Amino acid sequence: CHAFSTIAIGGASTHDANFGYFDNAYIEMVAIVFMVLAGINFGLHYLALSRARPRVYSENGEFRTYITVLLVTTALCLVYLGASGFYATLDETLRHGVFQTVSVATTTGFTTTGFHQWPAFASTLILLASFIGGCLGSTGGGVKVIRFSLMLKHGRQELARILHPTMQVAIRVGDDTLHENALQAVWGFLSAYVAIFLILLLLLLLNGLDHVTAFSAMVATLNNLGPGLGEVSANYSALNDMSKALLCLSMLFGRLEIFPLLLVLTPAFWRR
Repeated sequence: CHAFSTIAIGGASTHDANFGYFDNAYIEMVAIVFMVLAGINFGLHYLALSRARPRVYSENGEFRTYITVLLVTTALCLVYLGASGFYATLDETLRHGVFQTVSVATTTGFTTTGFHQWPAFASTLILLASFIGGCLGSTGGGVKVIRFSLMLKHGRQELARILHPTMQVAIRVGDDTLHENALQAVWGFLSAYVAIFLILLLLLLLNGLDHVTAFSAMVATLNNLGPGLGEVSANYSALNDMSKALLCLSMLFGRLEIFPLLLVLTPAFWRR
């Protein structure tokens, strides 16, 4: 069950204590490795295995960005947890810090200890990392690494145009130059994502949830993560029916990547 849930980045467990039930560092290390692998484009796995060329990974820009995000987020969390003295020993800091960060950043949602008890900086940082999520073609949630990478590249392009108005700056993905239509699709997705996030967040606040619970619940459901902060740190049983209905809708939007569900909800879709 845990093997299926790891590769599917589902985060579901057969125990209330989740991975903390086992209290086994070896099992946690195995889960960390396969959570990272599950967040990588499965087409890339196929190419690497079929061609027997591990270099396929290092040659892929999205993979490099994905690993960089995981490493930077993990390093920041470990340094902060160590400096704050949250855990008594270095072993505990490394063990729980790495597991929780990888689990949340890949949108898996496994837990060994409640990361909601961490200092605010660390718990918020890994929740924000879940916005990026896994690679395109993986089982991960979030907006996907490739969209995040293209957003950064487009930002650099616009900055270069401001500084040098006559300069022609192309955005490249690997060896290919990205067409303007592809960028419009990325920004269209991000605009719809932010709009849905804000609308549902406001409806949750209107329904009586506090800021921390509402925000983290939206992050956890729209990114298909699972656990959040506040009242949803352990489960969602404390929420009322309307809040659960809104979060069910959020989970559907997140898993279907916004537009398919928006199309079904558009009246024009049903007209002949």
